[in-house]
Parts: sequence; structure tokens; C-alpha cells
Amino acid sequence: MATGRNICRSPIAEAVFKKLVNDRGLNHKWLIDSAATENWHTGSLPDDRAMECLKKHGVTTDHRVRKINKDDYRKFDVIFGMDEDNMSDLERMAPKGATTSLKRLGEYDPKKELTIQDPYYGGDEGFEIVYQQCVRCCNGFLDAQ
Repeated sequence: MATGRNICRSPIAEAVFKKLVNDRGLNHKWLIDSAATENWHTGSLPDDRAMECLKKHGVTTDHRVRKINKDDYRKFDVIFGMDEDNMSDLERMAPKGATTSLKRLGEYDPKKELTIQDPYYGGDEGFEIVYQQCVRCCNGFLDAQ
């Protein structure tokens, strides 16, 4: 999962995906991580509101912000972006010969909400919307495998 800052949407998606994989007993089949397309918050924890939203749903994370790197394009089968800007950044940053598939996480939303909006400039409700969308999308992706 990748977003610009890696402090809101992608850590929520990462934590949700890890929980769903664990709940399905599939930990041994998945390597899940999230990263930023920018280098603004490297080493930081996710936004407090993201952490609080996850906690409210009984989901934990020990995520620290990191920037996506060239090895990620070889290590992961799929890298998800949250919106059109993320996808443009991911495509631009992809090294020649990259084998990963770039997809929008929203492609797997049964409600067909393609874009996962950045909740950073809003309130707690925006983080809850992101959480619920990530649950739907991650379940949709896992069901498609």
C-alpha cells in the first residue's frame, strides 16, 4: 500500500489487511507493508487519529513511516495506491523491469468507490470512512485470490 505521506490511509489499510489475513489463517502466504511516495515523515508513527480509529476497532499496528524504494517493486506482487495521484507517483517511480502490479485498492470495493480519500484535513469521521472502505477493499481483494 502506498500513499503520499504514509500516515493515514496506507497504515490503516496495512493494519486492516494484516488483521484480515491473520483472521483467515493466511499469514504464511502474505507479506504486507505500506510506504510513502514522499519522504516527509520517515520514522514517524501514523497520525494519532488513524491510530485511534484502528484502536476503536481492535486493530493494532507497529507501523513506522518509510518511503517506497526500488526493491519494493520486485519484492511485492502488488502495490496498491489510494488515488490517482498515488498511482501516477507509483508509475513514475517504478524502476525499469519492475515486476509488480500497480493497482488502486478501491478497485476491490464492492461499493465501487474507486478513490480512498485522504482524511488528513478532516475530522474523525473521515478516518472511519477510510477504515470501512479499507475493510471492504481488502476483503474484496482477498476474496478474489
